[in-house]
Amino acid sequence: MGNKFLEGNFAPVSREHTITELSVTGHIPEYLDGRYLRNGPNPLSEVDPATYHWFMGDGMVHGVRLRDGRAEWYRNRWVRNPRLSREIGERWEGGSVSGVASMGANTNVIGHAGKTLALIEGGASSFELTDELDTLGACDFDGTLPGGYTAHPKRDPETGELHAVSYFFGWGNKVQYSVIDAEGRARRKVDVEVAGSPMMHDFSLTEKHVVFYDLPVTFEAEQAVSASVPSFLRVPAQLVISALVGKVKVPDPFGARLRRRISGNAGLPYRWNPEYPARIGVMPREGGNGDVRWFEIEPCYVFHPMNAYDDGDDIVLDVVRHPKMFATELLGPAEGPPTLDRWTIDLTVGKVVEERLDDQGQEFPRVDERLVGRRHRFGYSVSTKDGSASSGALLKHDLWNRSVRSKRFGDGAQVGEFVFVPSSVDAGEDEGVLMGFVYDPATQKSDLTILDAETLETVGAVHLPDRVPNGFHGNWVGTEG
Repeated sequence: MGNKFLEGNFAPVSREHTITELSVTGHIPEYLDGRYLRNGPNPLSEVDPATYHWFMGDGMVHGVRLRDGRAEWYRNRWVRNPRLSREIGERWEGGSVSGVASMGANTNVIGHAGKTLALIEGGASSFELTDELDTLGACDFDGTLPGGYTAHPKRDPETGELHAVSYFFGWGNKVQYSVIDAEGRARRKVDVEVAGSPMMHDFSLTEKHVVFYDLPVTFEAEQAVSASVPSFLRVPAQLVISALVGKVKVPDPFGARLRRRISGNAGLPYRWNPEYPARIGVMPREGGNGDVRWFEIEPCYVFHPMNAYDDGDDIVLDVVRHPKMFATELLGPAEGPPTLDRWTIDLTVGKVVEERLDDQGQEFPRVDERLVGRRHRFGYSVSTKDGSASSGALLKHDLWNRSVRSKRFGDGAQVGEFVFVPSSVDAGEDEGVLMGFVYDPATQKSDLTILDAETLETVGAVHLPDRVPNGFHGNWVGTEG
């Protein structure tokens, strides 16, 4: 049985590189002083194509160091955990690991409080890396937030704090909102009740509010039990888990066994649930569970909001909307073209107005990080037909003029998420560059491509010695970050 998430540029690479001699076409702007980092799945050992889910592969972080107009190095490293270290033949020296310890941190990579963090969600452990991308150990924010975190924290541009919403099936019908201060410690944790046990991949943040996406992709007990429980216990275990998940915290021994046995390079225990309500929750930033207001929307799924902001008594959410997720395609996103939509929550009337901004298939939306939670004009996304493989173009949205421009990269090119880097601290919203990995099937290699954010013209390209497989998220981590 074939699995497209193991083929072409989804296929894993087999080597870790440390390359200090990199050729460049064009030029690298002198103001770029830092690392471009990107995370994604890259199974270390052979996997079963019939069950392997793209989201479950071992994590591999890729990085390029830029300084003084030069590309100093390219490195790629598997994110170690105890299981993966054993498979590589290394001794694990990263200390104890809580949460789902065998999953690889494969979804995002950020810099915060002087640390480099490889992130994942769903109760799995995130990990701290060195500046050169070697794994140090599990990340628990100096013991203030043990267990799992999220792949999508959002940094408040004024305070430097990380805001996040985390989920884990073992918490029952709760998700957790947390705030990590600029020094890297949790200062606030709030449990919020939801309708069951959803896969809450991302959330939105405004200057005044936290927005929760409680949508109909939920934990599937049958899949989890079949992967982690002996056959003679599967029926009673499934009945127990099905009865408990989304209602109360899952007790031991089932919860403990599931945490130990849910592994990377396997199936994803979440499915489309047509019986689950689709709704948005709004909570004041300093509020609690009792302050959340819920608003119903049409059934759909959102992996990634582009941005959100307050507009008087309204909250404006720009999101990439999937019509369904994991209903018929169970190995990765492929349930119809995802579109860019705007949802406006009228807090006075108590309703949501849904409108389409762009019906082209697209994913991986980003904005200028200095405007997270603030009114934005420009947004960037990657064209795609199904939410996974790129269609070879980067899209630039002007949300004020409701216009879209595209930058195509050639026949068969695979375009990853692009991030915006301003040319200075006080530069305008599109004064700077966009950067991301672009795979060329003709050469079987990838470039770190740098574009002028205003014109989308190519500024430069750092040529890598290998390809960077299609992956998920990354960030520019400047030397000051």
